[in-house]
Amino acid sequence: MKSLFCFAFLAILMSVPASLFAQDEDAEDCKDHPLFNRMPNFHISSCEFREFDAFKFPVENSTEDDVKTQTVEGKLYIYYYYVNDGATEPSALQVYRNYENALKKVNGTIMGKVYEPGNSYNFLSAKIVKGNAETWIRLDAGEGAVNEYYLTIVEKEAMVQVIQANDILSALNSDGYIALDILFETGKSDIKPESQELVAEISTMLNDNPSLKVSIEGHTDNVGDPASNKKLSDARAKAVVNALMAKGIAKERLSSVGWGQEKPVADNRTEEGRAKNRRVEIVKK
Repeated sequence: MKSLFCFAFLAILMSVPASLFAQDEDAEDCKDHPLFNRMPNFHISSCEFREFDAFKFPVENSTEDDVKTQTVEGKLYIYYYYVNDGATEPSALQVYRNYENALKKVNGTIMGKVYEPGNSYNFLSAKIVKGNAETWIRLDAGEGAVNEYYLTIVEKEAMVQVIQANDILSALNSDGYIALDILFETGKSDIKPESQELVAEISTMLNDNPSLKVSIEGHTDNVGDPASNKKLSDARAKAVVNALMAKGIAKERLSSVGWGQEKPVADNRTEEGRAKNRRVEIVKK
């Protein structure tokens, strides 16, 4: 909860003299999200975009480490806004109240919020649903007068399958294995619907290469109990094996193992690293 995120909604802009909107130069290739606008007298100091990623949004009014969250997957945008030179810094409360009211005007749903004087970990989490489109936001402007805020937006959507059977075979022949982002229900071994197409590509690759045998190997990050992580990774590896067998792949061509958190490939101290460590590997036998 130590990251600061702030939401700037187009509807909040008030009638002010045009001179107040003079801004310092935005970072190269950075511009506001089409749905949202910045606070007056702020510029974009930097931004990030990922075609598909996951972000945890708090869904209760708490800043505790075990706050309930909802993981949302889709297009991820992160904007870092900084106040222009010489401009008056707004209060965090002004930012929160302004944007919360704007959300209500467009029927946005507040999922979680904390505004407490003296608490630098304040935040606002919300979602906007329009038709079949669902957009989540998270903001935190700290407390007191603020000279910066950060905006994260996730346009929720299923991952577009881009790995094909020939890509999997090529990696197995060149490297002996391939790490795949097969998604499971949180804390369970149930394969998510959006990953069924990837399982189908594995099946196609195996059907096209009938002499090939593989090991399905599950891995986790280091969050939670090591023994539980190993058990979960084993169950997930077996779930993939069962899914492939259901598609006609012979049992004797498949084996499985769960390594838990024993073989990380990235830094578990970062969310990006933990995401890379949560993986299923197909290993050539």
